[in-house]
Amino acid sequence: MSAQAPTIRRREAAVGDGWPSTVPSLLRRIYAARGAHDLDAAQPKLAGLLPPDALSNIDAATELLADAISKGERILVVGDFDCDGATACAVAVRGLRMLGAQDIVHAVPNRITHGYGLSPALVESLAPLAPSLLVTVDHGIACHAGIRAAKALGWRVLVTDHHLPGAGLPPADAIVNPNLPGDTFPSKVLAGVGVIFYVLMALRARLRGQGDARAADADLGSLLDLVAVGTVADLVPLDANNRALVSAGLRRLRARRGCAGLNALIEIAGRDAARLTAADIGFAVGPRINAAGRLEDMAIGIECLLSDDGVHARDLADTLHQINAERRAVQQSMLDDAEAAVAGQPPVDPASAGVCLFDAEWHPGVVGLVASKMKDALHRPVIAFAPAEPDSDQLRGSARSIPGLHIRDVLAAVDVAYPGLIERFGGHAMAAGLTLQRDHLDAFTEAFRATVEQMLDPALLRAEILTDGALRGEEFDIVHAAHLRDAGPWGQGFPEPQFDGEFAVVDWRVVGTRHLKLTLRLDGHPKPLSAIHFGGWREIAPSARERIVYRLAPDDYRGGDAVQLVVEHREPLGAI
Repeated sequence: MSAQAPTIRRREAAVGDGWPSTVPSLLRRIYAARGAHDLDAAQPKLAGLLPPDALSNIDAATELLADAISKGERILVVGDFDCDGATACAVAVRGLRMLGAQDIVHAVPNRITHGYGLSPALVESLAPLAPSLLVTVDHGIACHAGIRAAKALGWRVLVTDHHLPGAGLPPADAIVNPNLPGDTFPSKVLAGVGVIFYVLMALRARLRGQGDARAADADLGSLLDLVAVGTVADLVPLDANNRALVSAGLRRLRARRGCAGLNALIEIAGRDAARLTAADIGFAVGPRINAAGRLEDMAIGIECLLSDDGVHARDLADTLHQINAERRAVQQSMLDDAEAAVAGQPPVDPASAGVCLFDAEWHPGVVGLVASKMKDALHRPVIAFAPAEPDSDQLRGSARSIPGLHIRDVLAAVDVAYPGLIERFGGHAMAAGLTLQRDHLDAFTEAFRATVEQMLDPALLRAEILTDGALRGEEFDIVHAAHLRDAGPWGQGFPEPQFDGEFAVVDWRVVGTRHLKLTLRLDGHPKPLSAIHFGGWREIAPSARERIVYRLAPDDYRGGDAVQLVVEHREPLGAI
């Protein structure tokens, strides 16, 4: 099974006037290609944040919180076992303490023991805590049974979430979610950590209006480091509102004003805090937090983010680092299994779509990473399944989609057409999760493939690489590389700049076992260019001339004014 070679297409950009002279022409072109036609749109500020008033039920949510705080009641924050959920939990606990909560505790489900979200099993285990108010962060919109169980114990429940709701809403006392039907909040792409941050902003305004002195002094901006990490790690689109949040959080982290846990994670990941980027969060900080929830218990990650003791935070960061190394080994083994399984299948008909993978030995905490990697390799929606726990008849699946196919809508369509096949599901346009019984897997696989083929335009199965065109010879320097690095934050919906061009391959060598180090020459450019293609060695020597898609970056290894091309795609000249 293999995907067609991708098509390389250059973005179009109409650059207008009104840019200050401090913005290089290269950046103006890149910003314009992403729909940002002035500096305010390109680099949004906190002052331009959308107000929380338009969020549905925000008044009811802040009333619940203000009432619990004023009465000194116990508030229980329940997070989720991914990075967004962990940072959201830390933001909620830290923020509510700032605003006067004296009795606040937190918890997080164990992936193996409790399953996803606020389940009845989790509520039962939390019953001894006897909170008056339970607050979910980054989940809850699909947790009907768990919320009913909490309500049966006499607890009030506030749901803060960003996942898409199903046909009905759970019986919570209040739900804040920008994706609720009829919600008028302009940005629908807040991460879970962004939603709880907005709830805290609204709560602070309410308490200030009541003359609360503690709220008057509360600096919620100190939580933006956590908001930035959760937002980037959850791969939500970086619209202007999210970019303002992430930019502010990055500024705190670069100034070493982040929380002790994030500072320790940045250090142990070998990143330079002063030059930290959204990519560093996505590829180094976020995975170390996520690893705890994937293989062990996210409580370790949350404890790291809540610690104010630098030594303790460093110890916890070291533990997360070790868990992440184990996660990478497990992931690679599972990827090898998945690639072998796919290779054993006949080539895919270009008109067909939808791949389901399962191995009884796979770990349920890592299937999302496998699905993501295989989706990229095949350019098809992929669902990877693993037993919910060893020898279990229940499977947990993680789905990843390609642009143009809303994967949660696919699962909803399968659920309607084949009732009883899926036990539960939820998610977003590009990622979703589901649970089903092992003996339903074959039937689900066929239903999924058929539904995808009905809903997906076959033309979308041809991968497309968008670039920002070619760089001019004088732009291959450290000044432009630094501008590109610092001009973000780049991410989903506001992609990091990449360029394409035709190069002569002057020299090459294999680095390690999988990477390719290249020396390239651009026609008309006097100096050779250093390039690295991570994972690019496929036991086939590069051609003498190749078309290359690349990013321009400072070469931190060589230092000084050195730059390198980070290769994203290569193809021999003349290839289709």
